[in-house]
Amino acid sequence: MKIHHLRNATLIIESGPLHILVDPMLGKRGAFMPFTLFRFKARRNPLVNLPDNSEALLAKVTHCLITHQHPDHIDDAGVAFLRDKQIPVICSQKDTRALERRDLSVSLSLEYGEITSALGGSVTGIPARHGYGFIAGPMGNVMGFYLELSEAPTLYISADTIYTKAVDDVLRNSRPAISIVAGGAAQLDVGSPLLMTIEDIVKFVRNAPGQVVINHLEALNHCPTTRQQLRTLLQEQELLYKAYLPEDGETLVFE
Repeated sequence: MKIHHLRNATLIIESGPLHILVDPMLGKRGAFMPFTLFRFKARRNPLVNLPDNSEALLAKVTHCLITHQHPDHIDDAGVAFLRDKQIPVICSQKDTRALERRDLSVSLSLEYGEITSALGGSVTGIPARHGYGFIAGPMGNVMGFYLELSEAPTLYISADTIYTKAVDDVLRNSRPAISIVAGGAAQLDVGSPLLMTIEDIVKFVRNAPGQVVINHLEALNHCPTTRQQLRTLLQEQELLYKAYLPEDGETLVFE
């Protein structure tokens, strides 16, 4: 299995003939408004362009997973790409109607906890909570995914979530060989963080049974945590050996 990290939460999982695009934010740098105006510098998002190899990688996409509908996970350019290429989409049942109204081809929609045969193996919808405290309500529904693909390591995509019992259950009971967790500690101008704090990222890495890929970093104006901050902290905790913080355009290879 290969994981091609493009930018933020956008990546491509390559496994045999499958090239599964996750959360396509494909617009140019500065394509949409800042997420915060006061807490952090008000810069238009995304902060960086897609890497140079993205076009070649996107040309191979066969399927798409969408965790939720925020523009940093599916923007107008991402919608256009999926629609024009007629890429089959897997998503939460709560997002199905809205995505179909955008003329996307939803091939599979899942309830939380539902296990369904797909992609030559199975896909499970995992509950996610997008924020600590009251802020999670207005942030809406999010779904993580647990993938069991043919002749490939098991893979958990946390999506935008804090550390919850559902997250812990996947790590301890399903024991994924690879986990992808959203770092960045995103915050709006009001309320608590929308993603795991740095302390909970460390907890996630510690409790993960296999390798951990940390994404959702250094691409949006409301995500203050950097790769170097996490590397330093994970090194201090003697956990860096099991964590990857890929640069945009980097490919990770897992046996």
